[in-house]
Amino acid sequence: MPQHSPRELPEGDPFGADTLPYGVFTTADAPDRPRIGVRYGDSVLDASAAAAAHGSAHAALLDAPTLNPLLAAGRPVWRAVRAEVRSWLADGPFHPLSEVTLHLPFEVADYVDFYSSEHHATNVGRIFRPNDAPLTPNWKHLPIGYHGRAGTVVVSGTDVVRPRGQRKAPADALPTFGASLRLDIEAEVGFVVGTPADGPVGLADFRDHVFGVCLVNDWSARDLQAWEYVPLGPFLGKSFATSASAWITPLDAFDEARTAPPERTHPLLPYLDDSAAEPGGLDVRIEVKINGETVSRPPFSAMYWTAAQQLAHMTVNGATLRTGDFYASGTVSGPEPDQLGCLLELTAGKGPWLEDGDEVTLTAWAPGPGGARIGLGEVTGRILPARDA
Repeated sequence: MPQHSPRELPEGDPFGADTLPYGVFTTADAPDRPRIGVRYGDSVLDASAAAAAHGSAHAALLDAPTLNPLLAAGRPVWRAVRAEVRSWLADGPFHPLSEVTLHLPFEVADYVDFYSSEHHATNVGRIFRPNDAPLTPNWKHLPIGYHGRAGTVVVSGTDVVRPRGQRKAPADALPTFGASLRLDIEAEVGFVVGTPADGPVGLADFRDHVFGVCLVNDWSARDLQAWEYVPLGPFLGKSFATSASAWITPLDAFDEARTAPPERTHPLLPYLDDSAAEPGGLDVRIEVKINGETVSRPPFSAMYWTAAQQLAHMTVNGATLRTGDFYASGTVSGPEPDQLGCLLELTAGKGPWLEDGDEVTLTAWAPGPGGARIGLGEVTGRILPARDA
């Protein structure tokens, strides 16, 4: 049993007792036994061992190899377990973060990606449709999204192989096939569904179904995407990889970060009207680094559509929710040149794009109680060359 004690956390550490994100880890002496951990500073609390040692009523949930049983248990249990975890910080047991291997912490059921930043959608519209209105006619009336590929959601630190596919430049007579030449990042925030539902989930029920929040890099092959996306939208240009953090920060940790979304410019249908709801935006401050150099700081508070509206729209037609459903915000961009969440915007569509060997890292934090910072686990991925057919 590890006896490592975490160092005293420095002031401002974003992974203190107000954050406590959940993950799944293995150790060198038990590589085939994934178990649930909770991050505290640069240490990992072995939640399974702690629950057993303290005779927790939730020990079976915390002894699972993924977060899914805990996700399915519902909000009253989430809150009870979080309170227990706080009480276990005094005596652990802990592992050094540097000595564990982190895994994708939950089994992804379905994956949906949205397109909810007005700044991003406007910038992209101007690049792709310079002679038309930047926003499509439906954009201010509903959160646009598409179904992604759950099987290619990977944990932070997983290398990303450059995708191959069809591409066609405007001046080319015919498409060609090969490795993407315009590989891009998309800085996003993801939401993990816990409690399932058989039908529509209203705005007021958001907290009862969404367990937590994480950072996402939804990689994008812009050349493949531009050729294939008319008329049905993203496919091979997006489905090759979506990187998610190894740490899921509970939704309740963001109470102090709640903020009003941007002013609505169009009337909303009742199921999306959040004018009387609690503030649905989150003041999450993202930083994007490529090869160690900061290239952007996108503000999640600028997102036009909130996570609660996205969930309401995703289910309003009767679509069900399953434990482990995962949805992402879409690229996060703000109004300033240094707040753009992808290379497409940062370079006005001209590049340079990601090269083989490039490493992209997203980090983020949000305001917490008493001036504390609430951390989101980083998302890192390195680009490998395309594989031969």
